[in-house]
Amino acid sequence: MSSDPWGRVDETGTVYVRTADGEQVVGSWQAGSPEEALAYFERKYEGLVVEIGLLERRVRTTDLSAKDASVAIDHLRTQVDEHHVVGDLEALRTRLDKLVSDVESRREERKAAKAKQSEEARTAKESLVAEAEELAASEQWRSAGERLRALVDTWKGLPRLDRKTDDELWHRFSHARSAFSKRRKAHFASLDAQREDARKVKEKLVAEAEALSGSTDWGPTAARYRDLMSEWKAAGRAQREAEDELWARFRGAQDVFFQARSGVFAERDAEQQGNLTLKEELVVEAEKLLPVTDLKSARAAFRSINERWEAIGHVPRDARPKIEGRMHAVERAIQETEEAEWRRTNPEARARAAGLTGQLQSAVDKLQEQVDKARAAGNDAKADKLARELEGRKALLDQALKGLEEFGG
Repeated sequence: MSSDPWGRVDETGTVYVRTADGEQVVGSWQAGSPEEALAYFERKYEGLVVEIGLLERRVRTTDLSAKDASVAIDHLRTQVDEHHVVGDLEALRTRLDKLVSDVESRREERKAAKAKQSEEARTAKESLVAEAEELAASEQWRSAGERLRALVDTWKGLPRLDRKTDDELWHRFSHARSAFSKRRKAHFASLDAQREDARKVKEKLVAEAEALSGSTDWGPTAARYRDLMSEWKAAGRAQREAEDELWARFRGAQDVFFQARSGVFAERDAEQQGNLTLKEELVVEAEKLLPVTDLKSARAAFRSINERWEAIGHVPRDARPKIEGRMHAVERAIQETEEAEWRRTNPEARARAAGLTGQLQSAVDKLQEQVDKARAAGNDAKADKLARELEGRKALLDQALKGLEEFGG
């Protein structure tokens, strides 16, 4: 008979394993010595130890499901309970019990993790729904549309919730997207209609602009082009291709007109600049007539200068006030000289001035006589009153004498 701490072989070849409940028959061995029999069944025990160790590692380090782990534990426990091995069976049962506890812990952890993940997914989806419903009212068509597409991609990456909650949230999410798409479609349909109306208006404006391009009625036509431009801006934008083509035609018609006008104005400006040079020469010639010493010759010379002035034509608008002002100054100086000469040589006016002077001189002499008499009589009050009146008459006499001098005598 042969034995070790966990088993023995009797004289009949029966192999036993020692357990807490006593010896249990493992099997029968007739192929060799009792030592070989124990070694064989001990190797089978080591095989179970390896299998349990592998299962422990899988439970600890992989995502083995609780169900699969339980099946594997039950399978190993059956082999232990059938005790067809020699070794410490109770130690194996203890490890299997520990595995059951570990699997249950892992089950609870996964359940909690799944619940947390589900709650996070629900919160994330509710956030996506809230943002989508906010975007549904947006008029930032491009950016809002792009953001809604990004939200769909985010939604697809989130775990599914329970069917009822997931369906409710998806319904709200989908409704928000549909509402935005409907509003955007209506907006662009309206925009297309507006652009079509703008195209029709602008075609008419282009037709008129092209008809005006050959006009030489510079002022009114330029004003009409400005009005057409205002009408163009007020019409709004047409479809892009139509807008570009119509604008090119509109600008082209304007360019034809304004280039032609610019050419004519350039010639006119050059001519007016030449006129300015000629008039500046005439002004210098006219200004040499001042001061007037010989009225007759000055008048004749100015008449000649003025005739040449009128024949020259227009000068640039900004130069006109200054050059004409200088010419008018010469003309006024000659006119003032003429008026002074007329007053000096007018017989009737000279006679009236001489008569008035004589009357004032008589009044002064008479008042002087009265003042002297009053003084002689000692009547100073009367003398002072007459003296004040005398001063007033002398002042008038001085003015009359100055007027008479203008007549040369």
